[in-house]
Amino acid sequence: MRSLRVLQVHNAYRERGGEDSVVAAEAEVLRAAGHSVHLFQVENPDGVTRAAAGLPAAPWNPMSVRRLHRVVKEFRPDVAHVHNTWWTLSAAVVAGLDRWEIPTVVTAHNYRLVCPNGLLFRDGRPCLDCVGSHPWHAVRHRCYRGSVALSALSAASVALHEALDTWSRPDVVVTLSRFAVDRLVEGGVPRGHLMIKPNFVVDRGPRTRPPSASDTLVYVGRLSDEKGVELMLAAFRQADMGDAQLVIAGDGPLFGKLQALSMPRVRLLGRVTADEVADLMRTARALVFPSLLYEGQPMVILEALAAGLPIVVSDHGGLPETVSPESARMFAAGDEGALKEAMQDLSDDWVDAAGSAARRLYEERYTPAVGLGRLVDVYREAIGRRQTRSSSAASD
Repeated sequence: MRSLRVLQVHNAYRERGGEDSVVAAEAEVLRAAGHSVHLFQVENPDGVTRAAAGLPAAPWNPMSVRRLHRVVKEFRPDVAHVHNTWWTLSAAVVAGLDRWEIPTVVTAHNYRLVCPNGLLFRDGRPCLDCVGSHPWHAVRHRCYRGSVALSALSAASVALHEALDTWSRPDVVVTLSRFAVDRLVEGGVPRGHLMIKPNFVVDRGPRTRPPSASDTLVYVGRLSDEKGVELMLAAFRQADMGDAQLVIAGDGPLFGKLQALSMPRVRLLGRVTADEVADLMRTARALVFPSLLYEGQPMVILEALAAGLPIVVSDHGGLPETVSPESARMFAAGDEGALKEAMQDLSDDWVDAAGSAARRLYEERYTPAVGLGRLVDVYREAIGRRQTRSSSAASD
């Protein structure tokens, strides 16, 4: 099979997150397989003044398009893979790649194509007001960072690219779940352009003890309202779990509040390294993932599956598709009582069987080798679709 020249296009986050990790991991497996990869990456400006000066170009940034064009002419990619475009890049780069006849894949890591804050979430609950309607609801609700002005700018970006039919220009739009496919279609993205491609994570090694040997539940992630952290703490306090402990690893806006609480059998670690997360997962009884969001496919869930760790997880968004009934206890999202029952229902026999099922699921779906095959399949599909579109245009 001929190696490919892959141009990655990505607007990095100020705080490195899951999307940045996916971009780096995909580049690594592609290069290891003999493909050439060039990363065209920008960062949003830091500082209030510089950020404010750059935001007006967020819906359409011609400077980003010109810079990308120079890279395209020099690198001559077989396929371009666009990840995040908010806000410095802008989705104008997608239109540019289409104009230059470059086969293009866009990964919709979140819901920003149809939702001004990208989360389908506001006021402590999931929200679909703008999907299939219009994005201006976001201004009234101040959905983006609590600001009318910023929400208007983000809504304008969604509206502009809906009007320009930007999301029909990529040859493939990748999502992480059927749930995301349905939401994007409701928001106007053509179903025929959509493909599902799960993420993958590296294998950090097998666990040395079965889950039943531990009495520790772990939470790994951002400490924020939408992640359901306080819901988890309330449920854990009420649960009848003997001497079980809850270890919380992560940082975020709730860290100070949690630090000030007196919480028996709860340990707050703060930010930890990837190796420390792997060690936690390989020695825990279960991961608790109580998110209130319509999550896509969180990397922490895949890491837990790789570690053979059972999962207690919310039952909405893309989460039910990411795990399996054998590897997870699912509970009604946002339901404190249901979460308490799920945490209590972690018998020795069940967690050991669930841990084995989790590891099997990882090996079937989420290894780098499986991910590489799916990624190359998506690229080949995009190249074939572009060739078909070009041939059709030439014959008209």
